[in-house]
Amino acid sequence: MVQSISPNHPLRRLFSGLVEQAFCTEIGLCDPALTEYLSDLLVSFVHIDRLREVRKAEGKDLQQIATMLLVLSGELPSDPVMRDRSMYRQIGDYTLFWAGIYPEHLCRSKRRPHDVLVDYVQQGRRSYAIVSDLADEDDAPPSSLFRHLSDDFESCIHGLGLVRRGWERNRERDSDEGGRLLY
Repeated sequence: MVQSISPNHPLRRLFSGLVEQAFCTEIGLCDPALTEYLSDLLVSFVHIDRLREVRKAEGKDLQQIATMLLVLSGELPSDPVMRDRSMYRQIGDYTLFWAGIYPEHLCRSKRRPHDVLVDYVQQGRRSYAIVSDLADEDDAPPSSLFRHLSDDFESCIHGLGLVRRGWERNRERDSDEGGRLLY
């Protein structure tokens, strides 16, 4: 089971700052619920357990990946609507993370790289749209957030690419100064 990183952890603050910079300043999507969700998404994929799950899932289609992630993390709800909502949210999160942060990983596929990214964009957008239909506005996160993620999926991919470039610039600057990124 993945343990949570505290709200004041330097890594969480780093991701929050980079996401806010990319989305509010550079893209113009200044939605606090969206930026918080994306910061949490990045933090959740930092855990080695999540990376191992992804490594085990390579070569599987997106439906299989989401099911594997849910089963491996022990989060498979018994209620069919909750199960579907969780599964499609996992698919949306997975596709958004990899298409935005590490698209070159997706391009290592035997298929043409463009096809892989198109599949991820279509599946991610579709998955978040399904979650928005299965969620209520009173849920945490609300259905409107998932509608926003679906409608602006490509912008979110672009923004996460900007986040990656931001942390790479920080890493280069910190290594030039002899410092450490998270201290």
